[in-house]
Amino acid sequence: MDLESVRDSLIRQEDTIIFSLIERAKFPINSWANAPPQNGVDGFPAPSFLHFFVREAEALHAKAGRYENPEENPFFPDDLPSSMVPSHDYKQVLHPAGSSINVNKSIWDIYFNKLLPLVAAEGDDGNYGLTAASDLACLQAISRRIHYGKFVAEVKFKDAPDEYGSAIRNKDSEGLMKMLTFEAVEEMVKKRVEKKAMVFGQEVSLNDEVNKTKANRKIDPSVVNRLYEEWVMPLTKQVEVEYLLRRLD
Repeated sequence: MDLESVRDSLIRQEDTIIFSLIERAKFPINSWANAPPQNGVDGFPAPSFLHFFVREAEALHAKAGRYENPEENPFFPDDLPSSMVPSHDYKQVLHPAGSSINVNKSIWDIYFNKLLPLVAAEGDDGNYGLTAASDLACLQAISRRIHYGKFVAEVKFKDAPDEYGSAIRNKDSEGLMKMLTFEAVEEMVKKRVEKKAMVFGQEVSLNDEVNKTKANRKIDPSVVNRLYEEWVMPLTKQVEVEYLLRRLD
């Protein structure tokens, strides 16, 4: 694994995130799905239907071996069942301490409290199952992108072990954050994801005419820009710093 392959993966993951948000925008917020059960009337043993849906889906995915892949990080990691499929020999790229880094609680809070109101319209159409499945796809795509910071940090560490090693030994979180921050690159990423959202979200007619009016876009491109600026990139760097601080353990 090198920086070029990591960069290629991050760019592909942008597509997945944007398409998942476009799919989620088809449904209104459907707030019942993420609301607490009503006095035991709702028949699911969880803080909300969405908690129940995601937890049960992750249990199934765990049986299928999804979380054997170091790129995947569950939202509810406690008591996941063992994989029932033949194990795959994933190449050991990360330091073992990387498996303990999981910021999905922050991702969950940001997604439902800040991002979703920008993507989905107010209202309730009763499609709670489809909504939950769409929410899960968005959560998983965003989580994978942010936790890929572990791989970014590993590649950067191997490229400059002495430079990073000094800051790690000194537990210099601020110094590491500065070393990991490249404002010009971040600006380029924000512009790229906004342009992708504009292109992917266009209405295309059979006569090859493209309707570029704002009213016909499936998602507001500025929301994707904001997603990366305010949440994806800061959380990714947080993951990178946490990983590097444990890299020499």
